[in-house]
Amino acid sequence: MTYCVGLLLNDGMVLLSDTRTNAGFDNIAVYRKMFTFEEPGERVITILTAGSLSVTQTTIARLKEVLHDPEATEDTSIMLAPTMLKVAEIIGNMLARVRLDIDEKLSAQKQSASASLIVAGQRRGGEMRMFLIYPEGNFIEATEDTPFLQIGEHKYGKPILDRVVKPATSLADAQKAVLLSMDSTLRSNLSVGMPLDLAVIERDACRVTERRRIEAGDENFRAMSDAWSRALREGFGQIRV
Repeated sequence: MTYCVGLLLNDGMVLLSDTRTNAGFDNIAVYRKMFTFEEPGERVITILTAGSLSVTQTTIARLKEVLHDPEATEDTSIMLAPTMLKVAEIIGNMLARVRLDIDEKLSAQKQSASASLIVAGQRRGGEMRMFLIYPEGNFIEATEDTPFLQIGEHKYGKPILDRVVKPATSLADAQKAVLLSMDSTLRSNLSVGMPLDLAVIERDACRVTERRRIEAGDENFRAMSDAWSRALREGFGQIRV
C-alpha cells in the first residue's frame, strides 16, 4: 500500500509520497512514487502513484518513452500538451491502456491490477492545476472547496487536512500539514513507510522549487511528530464532557 497527498494553494503546490511497496509480509521494498517532468521556467509536471507497481511503472515508462519520440505531438506528449487539462487526458489514457494490457495478461489467473495517480503542474502562462486520475483514466480536479487530493491509504491522514488546509494556507504550513498527515498514516498502517519524498512548486515558477527526501530517523521529522503527539494529548486532557 502507499500514501500520497497533494495540496493546491494560492501560493503554490505541495506534494508528498511514501516509498514502501508491500507485496506480502516477506516482500517489502522501497520504490519511488513521485516523478517529475520539467522544463524550468516553461512547465513542470509531477506525478504521484499508488496501486499495482507493474501498472504504475509501465505507465511512467511509456510516458517517458514518448518524450523521445520524434513523431510526438501535443496529443501524445505531456511536455508538448498545450494545457494541464490535456496533460491529465494523456496520462489518464495511458494509465487506462496499461491497466487493460496487464489485466489481459492476468485474466487467466483470474487476477487484476489497478492504480491511481495524482498529477500536478503548471505551464508558463497557465494556471496551476491538480488532478486525481482513476484506474479507468477518468479524473477529478482539486478546487478551492477541496484544495487537496489523496491516493492510497488516505483515511488516517485526512482529518488534519480537512481541519487545517485552505487555499490561503502558506507553503510552510502546508508542508507541516502534509508531514503530519503522513505521520498519522505511518502510525496507523504498517504498509506505508519511509523514506518520504517531498516537493514544493511555487506559483508561476514552473519548476520544483524545493525537493527533499526524509529518511527514517530524520531528527526534524521525529521532533515534529513528538510535538504533535504532545499537543494532541494536551488538547485531549483539556476537553471536558
